[in-house]
Amino acid sequence: MKKIARKFILIFVGILIVLQFVKSERIYQEVNPQTDFLLVLKAPKEVGRIVKANCYDCHSLQVEYPWYASVAPISFMIEHHVEEGIEHLDFSDWTKYAPKKAAHKLEEILEEVEEGKMPLKSYALLHGELSEEDEKIFLNWVQTLR
Repeated sequence: MKKIARKFILIFVGILIVLQFVKSERIYQEVNPQTDFLLVLKAPKEVGRIVKANCYDCHSLQVEYPWYASVAPISFMIEHHVEEGIEHLDFSDWTKYAPKKAAHKLEEILEEVEEGKMPLKSYALLHGELSEEDEKIFLNWVQTLR
């Protein structure tokens, strides 16, 4: 039994080592600052700080990858998460949304944050919770845009 367990552990460690040589495809694209959500909607500095700290790592091309984003298999999960986040909401190019679609996106943002669905608990666990004060500042600002 010990031999089987030892063999399993060696195989598992071997797979993890091999995975370190398979790099995830990080999203790097040139971002036009003129199309950025915060600039287009003329967000106050405080709102910009809140959005960048809590939203941009998953919902923009301006991702700041943490050190552990280079460690497989975590790197694959993070990259998949970022791809999905941008697919649902892209703050890097807010101008691609027609006015009606942009208004709908703002409604969704409001709903997701109010219901505590965003930022995701897994993100908040590693990066810190959105404080009640920051949430209030952000939600009030989004309300003024509607």
